[in-house]
Amino acid sequence: MRYTRLSTYELTNGTFHELTGTAEKGILPKFEKVPGFVNFGLVDIGDRKMVSISIWETREQAQNSVNMAASWIKENLADRVRLVTTFIGELALFRGVPVSA
Repeated sequence: MRYTRLSTYELTNGTFHELTGTAEKGILPKFEKVPGFVNFGLVDIGDRKMVSISIWETREQAQNSVNMAASWIKENLADRVRLVTTFIGELALFRGVPVSA
């Protein structure tokens, strides 16, 4: 079973688009080097709020990603985002359809 970390943030400075680019070049490559990493994404939920989603092979890896993300944010985005909540849970279902070429 895989595990998901969901974190909600308030955007305090800048735009969601700017933050997405920074995360894609910053935290994503760090996550990709960590054993157990599966996926990462950001969701703009409006009203200057967003959700970070990461999927991991084990609960322990998901839990470790909390500290990793917090450190990276402190070093790179402390003036732009504020953590609101973080949840870790067992991923029961996550399915999609193949992308057509």
